Amino acid sequence: MTTFTELGLPKSLVDALAAQGVTSPFPIQEATLPHTLAGRDVLGRGRTGSGKTYGFALPVLARLAAGPTRRRPGRPRALILAPTRELATQIEATIAPLGKVLGLKTTTIFGGVSASPQITRLRDGVDIVVACPGRLADHMRSGEVKLDQIEITVLDEADHMADLGFLPEVRRIMDQTPERGQRLLFSATLDGGVDVLVKRFMHDPVTHSVDSAQSPVSTMTHHVLHLEETHRLPVLVDLTAAPGRTLVFTRTKHRAKSLTRKLVASGVPAVELHGNLGQNARTRNLEAFSSGAAKTLVATDIAARGIHVDDVTLVIHADPPVEHKAYLHRSGRTARAGASGTVVTLMTDDQIADVRDLTRKAGIKPTTTQIGPGHPLLAELAPGDRTFDASPRRPIVDNRPKKVTASGGDASARGGRRGGPAPENRGGQGARANAQSRRGEPAGRGGSSRGSRGGAGRDSFG
Repeated sequence: MTTFTELGLPKSLVDALAAQGVTSPFPIQEATLPHTLAGRDVLGRGRTGSGKTYGFALPVLARLAAGPTRRRPGRPRALILAPTRELATQIEATIAPLGKVLGLKTTTIFGGVSASPQITRLRDGVDIVVACPGRLADHMRSGEVKLDQIEITVLDEADHMADLGFLPEVRRIMDQTPERGQRLLFSATLDGGVDVLVKRFMHDPVTHSVDSAQSPVSTMTHHVLHLEETHRLPVLVDLTAAPGRTLVFTRTKHRAKSLTRKLVASGVPAVELHGNLGQNARTRNLEAFSSGAAKTLVATDIAARGIHVDDVTLVIHADPPVEHKAYLHRSGRTARAGASGTVVTLMTDDQIADVRDLTRKAGIKPTTTQIGPGHPLLAELAPGDRTFDASPRRPIVDNRPKKVTASGGDASARGGRRGGPAPENRGGQGARANAQSRRGEPAGRGGSSRGSRGGAGRDSFG
């Protein structure tokens, strides 16, 4: 097996990785590192959980550490663009400890939080900025950051940024980076709007596709549970009360909030994640899920892309998604980095045709079982003794009014161009009118994505 040293990483970075228990590269890292370290533009495609973050983080760190230039106030040396605040935070958490070993400073920039600390860090000087497009564009317009010293630009989850309508902002940002700087693009798919970015900004890129964008993970088992609508909640309670972390996806923000409250009322420690939450609540809830304080996370598609939490053993589609790509991205929150996992889709009579079409396009052949509460299969899908909190707490929510900052505090005050799964959305709650017809969660209906065509509005937990 090829080692990081053989791929060309400096010893200090190899040692820092080993200290974190990372000793062998994943296939996409092994395929791309020789080109990225040599300064080539690279398109990297691999399914979610395939190791794309290290795939671009390592060459960024190695090249900056070896470069002759040093950081200057307001002029970072590397830029990593991500579609959501949570993903930006996780990327920075991956890079920061490695960068510290190399003497490199990192920071995140996104909306929904005060701009002042971000401005302070930019003025102090940072090497690597991990940013969402909207707030970064604000800082560019105010003159707090200039991109003329960027040596490497990374677009992570580029297809998701295109889906969310970020392409115009991304193009304006990319136009401000040096034309001959290195560009890396990592994504689960390289189609649609991503081609626009590739043709405009990348020079003779090397493309690496570790596996098909549609290929399901072999260590992931898929089940469809055919049930009556009134049985949806008791089945969910049974599955989520089992040991281990469970991620439950709903169609809308309202359904995520409602289901979370019903699970908590049933004694299942659960938290919610969706675009109607303020950034502080989103961060707290994700931390509660990551730490195990809450073993169930109920989320809209905001958590379907890029969010990584170790040891998610079960993913449940409480509402089947419309598109097969969404199914694969949601399901990819389990069986990551070689681990195994189980994916369960709940299906009622009027969703049969849609779910059959969905799984066919996703390239999977699930096991379909007609069940009700207490069915023995539930214990097989989520083994272990069911435990319930005798005095459940209320879910963490944040309904306080958002502050509006001069550099893009709340989208609702600025007419926010992007809605719903609140990528970064500069505040997370605005854009109800304009964005819902174009992308994201249909905010007027409290929604996420476009929703399931079958059984809409007839759920037993909404």
